[in-house]
Amino acid sequence: MFGLVLAALFAMIPSLGFAQAAAEAPKLDTGDTAWMLTSTALVLLMTIPGLALFYGGMVRKQNVLTIMMQSFAITCLISILWMVVGYSLVFSEGNAIIGGFGNLFLANVAIDSVNDLAKTIPETVFLTFQMTFAIITPALITGAFADRMKFSALLWFMGLWVIFVYAPVAHMVWGGGLMGEMGVLDFAGGTVVHINAGVAGLVACLVLGKRHGYGKVAHAPHNLTLSIIGASLLWVGWFGFNAGSAVTAGPNAGMAMLVTQIATAAAALAWMFAEWLARGKPSVLGVVSGAVAGLVAITPASGFVDPMGALIIGIVAGIVCFVASTTVKNALGYDDSLDVWGVHGVGGIVGAVLTGVFAKAAIAGKDAPLGLIDGNAGQVLTQIYGVLITIVFTAIVSLIILKIIDWTIGLRVDEATERDGLDLNLHGETVQ
Repeated sequence: MFGLVLAALFAMIPSLGFAQAAAEAPKLDTGDTAWMLTSTALVLLMTIPGLALFYGGMVRKQNVLTIMMQSFAITCLISILWMVVGYSLVFSEGNAIIGGFGNLFLANVAIDSVNDLAKTIPETVFLTFQMTFAIITPALITGAFADRMKFSALLWFMGLWVIFVYAPVAHMVWGGGLMGEMGVLDFAGGTVVHINAGVAGLVACLVLGKRHGYGKVAHAPHNLTLSIIGASLLWVGWFGFNAGSAVTAGPNAGMAMLVTQIATAAAALAWMFAEWLARGKPSVLGVVSGAVAGLVAITPASGFVDPMGALIIGIVAGIVCFVASTTVKNALGYDDSLDVWGVHGVGGIVGAVLTGVFAKAAIAGKDAPLGLIDGNAGQVLTQIYGVLITIVFTAIVSLIILKIIDWTIGLRVDEATERDGLDLNLHGETVQ
């Protein structure tokens, strides 16, 4: 009799385990899915038309179509590369540096499959959301070398860069790689997107050299109205960027949205007042640049900080990015055309480091202290390590890619093409 009871108990164990597993199995949530569909559209809005207009207004009139064409073409190119290999290299199981080929050509992605990082939404939505991040990152880089790179060289550079730079850095931070294991905090892409793009942009503008007549010939923005519209679209789209990175329609998304608004407004005002004091007048270009700097800086912190932390991050970012984009750039003499390094690189570093200061366990829903003010001073060092790894890796690999392209097809247009404008010479079209 006793033996029969034991046998019955052992026989029940598998079914009990199955019942528990079934109870814990991920269930698609329509609210989360709706929010992530919206967020994906908002992030795509950031590149086309947001970034295209923002950059388009800041270049010379004879190059406006070229810079906007670059954003549009990058959107198309990276969408296909993400489908073919990018998603797999970031989120498939691999090593500490790069993912594997388990999702090559989106193999194993079905209509009802989910990614372990987003269990309440379809994997198709998650991978498309992440695709929009992979799109905007190389598009940001184009501002650093505006007015002087061949279109063919740009396509090769961006395609190779996404595979050999973006994918490894994203995997290291979000895909279970090195920086994620270290505990680097990057909620929505301060390291993956902004430091990554800023460093690549700085390397690219140094490799290409200065625009002809830089410092002697005016390269003033031709239409700041376009830039205001573009910056406004970036601001709106950034709610998808940051609040969408919560991957749920819940409290974390709400707080990420709130701190994004606060930091952006604070940075815009900080840049505006710093410029007002330094130059006697607040400029339109300055206030919109400050807003973008605030958006950049709050990105890594948006899921970890409270409103007061966001306010401080925004103020610091606005002032530091203003100095980096004006005083420091002028002193060092590099030609970062649209201040990709000064806004995205420097702003990303400010945000990443200050995330280590202001991150709170209560905001992130964690038990252990997160940042310095939460009692974990070591997080600041972890953030700095993450910044340094990204800078070194991105700089070296970006330089190698640029040099290979320069040795083969060449990077830069000739002087006559640059002087007369890229629109007519590269694309056969002009803005009247």
